Amino acid sequence: MARLPRLTVTDYPHHVILRGNNRQDIFKTPADFERMHELLLIHSQEQQVEVHSYVFMSNHLHLLLTPRVDQALPKMMQAVGRSYVRYFNQKHGRTGTLWEGRYRATLIQAERYLLACMVYIDLNPVRAHMVEQPLDYRWSSHSQYVGPRSDRLVTPHALYWALGNTPFSREAAYAELVQAGVARDQQSALINATLKAWALGDDAFMQQLEGQTTRRLLKGKAGRPFSKPKEQG
Repeated sequence: MARLPRLTVTDYPHHVILRGNNRQDIFKTPADFERMHELLLIHSQEQQVEVHSYVFMSNHLHLLLTPRVDQALPKMMQAVGRSYVRYFNQKHGRTGTLWEGRYRATLIQAERYLLACMVYIDLNPVRAHMVEQPLDYRWSSHSQYVGPRSDRLVTPHALYWALGNTPFSREAAYAELVQAGVARDQQSALINATLKAWALGDDAFMQQLEGQTTRRLLKGKAGRPFSKPKEQG
């Protein structure tokens, strides 16, 4: 069966996963992480893609991106992927492929899934038992959102700005979301949609999206909206 073309639509957020071939490490030294960060910064700016969130794990990475011009996302990912393989092979004395085929991606409904996706990305190192808290992990965008570090690669989404009227209130609200975690059904929806390359959103969103792409869309059950936990009284 022929593969469907990637579902990429301008001005919508996309969750992207890029894996090492046969789950091999794609980062071996701190310089490797730095190089990936540098390449993403260069090519996201060049192609007009906003990077809202990221995490670099040992054998894969996650990105949350919004392309602002047509074909920006695939062009950026192609440039980053090829440049990084050349760097990695030369540095580590190897040849051949590094990636597990094409990158995986899903287009998501921002209002329902963007904050959940950010939290899911931030918690990857915790789920992998690499650190106890996401702030302890260096190679992610988490510290950009809770205060300690300014990251040139990251462009906060409007939904993050809406969490509070001051930097402190936004950082506190987002930290609370991360501590609350992601519901299992939302986590499964994000991963399944990304691996299968379908859009993720409610019925109204899918109907709206159908008018902007000729590619088939999968209409699944919508997850619960992601919201700040209520205070206990």
